[in-house]
Amino acid sequence: MAEYKIKDLENLTGIKSHTIRIWEKRYSILSPDRTDTKIRTYSDNELTHLLTVSMLNRNGIKISKIAKLEQEDMNKLLWDIKVNKKPEDSMDKLILALVSLDEELFKGTMNGLIEKYGLEKTFVNHLIPFLDRIGIMWLIGSINPSQEHFMSNLIRQKIISEIDKQPIPKENSKSILMYLPEHEWHEISLLFYQFLLREKGVHTSYLGQSLPYPSLLESIDKLKPQAILSSWLTAVDKKFVVSYFKQLKKDLPNMKVFAGGAQIKSNSKDLQDLIIEVQDIPELLEQLDR
Repeated sequence: MAEYKIKDLENLTGIKSHTIRIWEKRYSILSPDRTDTKIRTYSDNELTHLLTVSMLNRNGIKISKIAKLEQEDMNKLLWDIKVNKKPEDSMDKLILALVSLDEELFKGTMNGLIEKYGLEKTFVNHLIPFLDRIGIMWLIGSINPSQEHFMSNLIRQKIISEIDKQPIPKENSKSILMYLPEHEWHEISLLFYQFLLREKGVHTSYLGQSLPYPSLLESIDKLKPQAILSSWLTAVDKKFVVSYFKQLKKDLPNMKVFAGGAQIKSNSKDLQDLIIEVQDIPELLEQLDR
């Protein structure tokens, strides 16, 4: 079971520590344990309860009333909010879905956001902040790999579903081959880029995760794209990253090579003559036209 400090609750719920203390003292909303040094610690159940209280409160129910509700009554009210598509509740709903492994809640929340804003704004304004909070939860050890995999796969499925709805751009348009190198499995950002590129009429060929280098060369020879794009998030040795792109430059001297991700950013100085670092879609398209 995870253990949170009050600052962790503030980061995960958006509720100020001062407010949490007031709710705790005045209304007994939470009952934290205390360490030998008197530091408050909270459990998964208390995080879930606080998210529930927060959603009820933001939907017009006073804290004083919430504090008097039986759990069954809170659950009934929470259900009404779960099926409500108010975007301001999205962060709490997504974190609640993560903690409780609730696929129905996640899909309902995502569908509501995409219906209202479209995938691009949903990803930028809602999913990226949510993924940042997942990062916080990883750092404090409050989620396990199964929870992270559960949520990542649901996000992945949703992006693929939206890509599947798009028309396939004609092959005589701009073309990019997209892939993840061997050792790399984190494809959410690359899938999102594929969605954005297809929205702009770019013909994309996505070859998936952990593609062996010889297979990459064979695919390029067959598909003849204008450019290739990869994402590098998993920590690898700097020498490996640099030597990989040096070899690519040697094998494909005239190919435009785009790459992004944490490993590219941290080694950008050593890679500046070998690749074009991806910052955003408009810049990528501008570079493609040069």
